[in-house]
Amino acid sequence: MTVSPGPRLLDAAALLAAVADEVVVGTVRDTHLAWADRVHGAVRRPAHGASRVPELVHRGIAGSVYAGLGVGLRAVSRGLGALAERDLGPGLEDTPRGRLVNAAVNGMIGDRLARERPRLAVPLAVRRDGRDVPLRTDALETAFPSATGRVALLLHGWSEDESAFDRHRDRLRTTYADTLAELGWTPVLLRANSGLSLRENGVALAALVEDLVGAWPVPVERLAFIGHSMGGLVVRAAGAVATDADEPWTDLLTNVITLGTPHFGAPLAGGVGRGSRALGRLPESAAFGRILDQRSVGVLDLVAGLGDEAPALPHVRYHLVSATLSRSPHHPVGWVLGDLLVRQPSAYGASPGRSYSHPGLFPDADRLHLPRAGHFDLLNHPRVHRALRVWLGETAESAVGEQRPDTRGSTARSG
Repeated sequence: MTVSPGPRLLDAAALLAAVADEVVVGTVRDTHLAWADRVHGAVRRPAHGASRVPELVHRGIAGSVYAGLGVGLRAVSRGLGALAERDLGPGLEDTPRGRLVNAAVNGMIGDRLARERPRLAVPLAVRRDGRDVPLRTDALETAFPSATGRVALLLHGWSEDESAFDRHRDRLRTTYADTLAELGWTPVLLRANSGLSLRENGVALAALVEDLVGAWPVPVERLAFIGHSMGGLVVRAAGAVATDADEPWTDLLTNVITLGTPHFGAPLAGGVGRGSRALGRLPESAAFGRILDQRSVGVLDLVAGLGDEAPALPHVRYHLVSATLSRSPHHPVGWVLGDLLVRQPSAYGASPGRSYSHPGLFPDADRLHLPRAGHFDLLNHPRVHRALRVWLGETAESAVGEQRPDTRGSTARSG
């Protein structure tokens, strides 16, 4: 079977031309004509209808210009797409920057890419050195020559890719993957299309882990997940997928660590929808509201998060990490903004209106608060490194069991 070389730079150029037609030209056209209607309507009555002919002429000329631009851009998009289908030009993901761009685009319109431009849609996959690793024993042996029986899977958040976990590597000289390896775990980085629904990604992740366990070079003894932001929701969705396997992979799962995961939704994601509705109230701004409506189903899922439909697995230890821009989560800034994207109650699985101390979805979880930290600082933080040594180290069970509630930035167990 011939393996596709992946999306080309020409695929991205074809998408850009299509977006220019649909979004840019369409928005300018609709806004222009809405303002023209407003002006012509204002002068129509005083002029006793005399402005009707100029109005029709104006709309005819404007419509022709915009139609011509649209035809040209659609032709360019089709032509570039045809060249990309022949695998001409450089690969979009040959460079880290290209991979970041593709991840961001997938986050914004990944569900639409999966339907209309599948070459650009990111498949859920194990990643190593910027490439997908086939779930075959020989390929996994090559990618992970020091594979152990303890496997820790790391899943990024919305519009990110696996390289997100390299954040601050130059400053901290380490990553979570490095710490996991020191603890005897084999870190496995994943990449997903964050524009798909949580349910769809959850089903795909459950299937991937099952295949990974079956093909892993050595028998798998334990599994752990580390999910940043949306990644934590996808992990929970995967755990809720029903299976008829005699030995389901969830039986091997012992630890789930969520980093700034909006278990009960993120305010900013909901704000996008409110902004869209506000812009749609006036014809002059409605086109900009329609741009916001282009957001993926993945973004829509971030509005509410996951409640009781994806319950905590009874045998799994959950570790919830939150951050606030302020030193104290009780400070007005920290309480309202959280880490800028996710508020602390949501990161701790407490439903809206509940305080951060409410047990919520995870009554026996360990909690860690990072003061004066933002959402993306959670991807590589010294206090999380120290917590990983407690949570996933050889003495994890006894060490974690001794922790007591604390929200000042140290490892804490809720209770």
